Amino acid sequence: MTAASGRTDRDAEEPALASTDGRQSPRALAIARGALRTLLQLGLRGLPEVELANGRRADLMAVSEAGEIWIIEVKSSVEDFRSDQKWAEYRPFCDRLLFAVDREFPQDLIPADAGLIVADRFGGELLRRSAAHPLSAQRRKALMLRFARIAAGRLMSLADPGHRLDLPPRA
Repeated sequence: MTAASGRTDRDAEEPALASTDGRQSPRALAIARGALRTLLQLGLRGLPEVELANGRRADLMAVSEAGEIWIIEVKSSVEDFRSDQKWAEYRPFCDRLLFAVDREFPQDLIPADAGLIVADRFGGELLRRSAAHPLSAQRRKALMLRFARIAAGRLMSLADPGHRLDLPPRA
């Protein structure tokens, strides 16, 4: 999984993602970074920490060229997986639900209908696509607008770091 080329001195640093809130362990951040790189190679564009209309926060959300929405739940340990079952509440907000884990994670714990990415901080591999459960047109439009506004807000924040422009969750 480690990239043979394209590594820079910055890759040797601890991974950091835009819009992290300090709750993520270094291991979870490394998995998320590799999963985002994997999504990019698959033609998707992703964002970390996307708040959904139900008040939950997806670890990663990505959009394909065709407009398919994926949510990726990062699990850094078996304890993390067993203690956090809120991922089932993400299904109504995506076409595909996947988990991203590292090599040491026991893959048989991942639900059979969910996708699986195995990643480290340098990249990863999609080992299993998830079952598709297409969104309604209305929900897709709402999620696309939210995704676009969050991404634009984060980009704007880079130009003006004193202002936090992420959207609050909807009621």
